[in-house]
Amino acid sequence: MRRGVAALLAGVLLPAGLAGCGIPHETEVQVDGRPSRAAEAGALNGTGAEPPSQAASSEPAQFIRNYLSAAAGEREQAYARAKKFIAPESQNLLKEKPQSSEVELTVVRLREEPVVSPPSNDPFSEVTVTVQQVGVLRADGTLAPPVEIQTKYVFHLRSADAGGTGLFITDPPKVLLLSDTALRRFYGTHTIYFWNSDQTRLVPDQRYLPSTVPTERRVTEVVKWLAGGPPDWLAQGVTRLPAGTTPINNATGADDHWEVNLTMPGATEFRLARLATQLAWSLQDFTGELQLKIQNQNRRTVDLKQARDEFALYPPPGAPERFCVYDGVIHPVSVAGETSGPVPLSEKFNKGVVSAALNRVGDEVLAALVVTRSDRRQRLMVGSDPAPVTLLNGSGEWYGSIGRPTWLRSLDQDHPTGLVVADGGLYRFDGMAAMTPISLGVPGKVSAVASSFDGHRIALIIGGELYVAPLSVDGNAVTVNQPRRLATLLTGLTVVDWYAANELVFAGNEAGRPAIYQTTVDGGLEAPLKQRIGAEVTELAAYPGGTVGAPPPVMYETNKAAFRNDPFEIIKREQVLDLPEPSASPGVRSPNPTAPFFLY
Repeated sequence: MRRGVAALLAGVLLPAGLAGCGIPHETEVQVDGRPSRAAEAGALNGTGAEPPSQAASSEPAQFIRNYLSAAAGEREQAYARAKKFIAPESQNLLKEKPQSSEVELTVVRLREEPVVSPPSNDPFSEVTVTVQQVGVLRADGTLAPPVEIQTKYVFHLRSADAGGTGLFITDPPKVLLLSDTALRRFYGTHTIYFWNSDQTRLVPDQRYLPSTVPTERRVTEVVKWLAGGPPDWLAQGVTRLPAGTTPINNATGADDHWEVNLTMPGATEFRLARLATQLAWSLQDFTGELQLKIQNQNRRTVDLKQARDEFALYPPPGAPERFCVYDGVIHPVSVAGETSGPVPLSEKFNKGVVSAALNRVGDEVLAALVVTRSDRRQRLMVGSDPAPVTLLNGSGEWYGSIGRPTWLRSLDQDHPTGLVVADGGLYRFDGMAAMTPISLGVPGKVSAVASSFDGHRIALIIGGELYVAPLSVDGNAVTVNQPRRLATLLTGLTVVDWYAANELVFAGNEAGRPAIYQTTVDGGLEAPLKQRIGAEVTELAAYPGGTVGAPPPVMYETNKAAFRNDPFEIIKREQVLDLPEPSASPGVRSPNPTAPFFLY
């Protein structure tokens, strides 16, 4: 039922006015354990596509675009592929790493079309590429934060030697470059899972694998990734395998039977059971048996499908229901073909509402409301009950401004916990609405926070920029670990939400115009969702699931009115249920629905 991002446009992702592109076909992206929806256009992941050759184009701009794809694929030949684009006398300028495990690719995003000078077909050309540094693609398939700071690369070209074809670069950069377009086209995204700190829930982690890697090698790669541990940014929020866990040779097998041989100190039955569940979900599109060996000794046989059936990633969310705030009161929103239900909140508390977060947890509903009083000061109201919620507790303080709260989807129903932004700071709140400030170690005003479906990662807008951070959750104690900043073409970001297990949707400015974009959790694959919005986006809500093949449901607020996608249109008053009769007084205008959100 759940799915990944919708790829809206095909081609190269560039700023407004240039060609757009969606996030790619994803070979194994998982959300809540079910296959992600593949992108609709512009993707070749999983097809075994090879990067273009040096002789594929003699047009300077296209030649450089091709060079920015050359390193894509198997690491052992990355330098060899790139050097075919470099003049023989200059190839020594690109220093090779001695081991393929040390090969790292500098991923960049083109901000505009390459500029060729002179523009004619001169035998000696100069091509200037303006870029955004996206990250470093490591040999373990993770996209780490960027190391390079260059925003512009200038390539000098000459014609190939007599008898040759195409062009050569005479002064290559000292790093292997890879465009985000090539990352999208020649790699598949894969989700593997690590246990949280108390080993009660699996937390997703995104990796990239060349689309040329055959199916039979994917088991080996997944085992290596799990043994190698989580990426740096996620490490503080999850549990590694025991120190010293390493694969012994490659995984063997085919079809419905696989064998994995490991060295694993302290390989107790509990740890093997946990590893078996990790493997089952990290190999989610595999079925059949996996034989788990420790130092050549058979220790466990895993029925992959059965293991997934016995351990659901997350509690089933149920069908999403749409709600909005209308004149300070929460109301259901009716959309054709979707389920709608009554507001799970006592009328006594459903007034003066600015925004809200309602979540289902078992047979209870968690309610977090931001309410206002006559002087426009705001306070948080929190409660939980089987629907309807009949008792809410208020925060001790009133604030100038409070953002939409977000609940952490924890397995511990006795200690409901959420996060909220108030007056530019991040706070943790509990079931009694007690608010505790959280220090992030990142300068800047916090304007939005959103929790992932697994409840162990959050997205933040800090100082108008996009961040993600892992959470360490121990009962009712929540620690926000060091945030990681993600590269995006948008500036002045205002709001964010989770779009899927490893995807975000967020809003900001694109060349001075408000826009909504989507991106992966590492910032590597970015695409526009809605451009040229008339005013700043002040609220944004997504449902991180949906029907395979359908666009993910999104709602947002701009200019004090609520909108939805598929199709993009305003949410009309007629779609808001249980409204009083409109005023008959002349000159009195009915308000628009605002602050839309999903209950699931």
